[in-house]
Amino acid sequence: MNEFMHIPDEDDIRMEKNKARELRRSQWWKRKCAKGICYYCKNQFSSNELTMDHIVPLSRGGKTEKNNVVPCCKKCNSEKKSHLFMDWRPASSPENNG
Repeated sequence: MNEFMHIPDEDDIRMEKNKARELRRSQWWKRKCAKGICYYCKNQFSSNELTMDHIVPLSRGGKTEKNNVVPCCKKCNSEKKSHLFMDWRPASSPENNG
């Protein structure tokens, strides 16, 4: 077993999802979404079109903390799934359009 990686169980994930619900209600999160920019594809969206994504997914041991969550569009969030950002790039990102 890798001593550096925590494999979360269902209770861990449930707890982190509850923390995410609380964080989404915070002024900090509302300010992040008010900017209207998807972290991954950099496209502009209305704040209610952005979702919360965990950069290190919960299923890979990520936590619901300010340094691990970003606003992103629904398309990027569903494409990314449980990948790490370094293993995945959105099709419509600036790096892939040039």
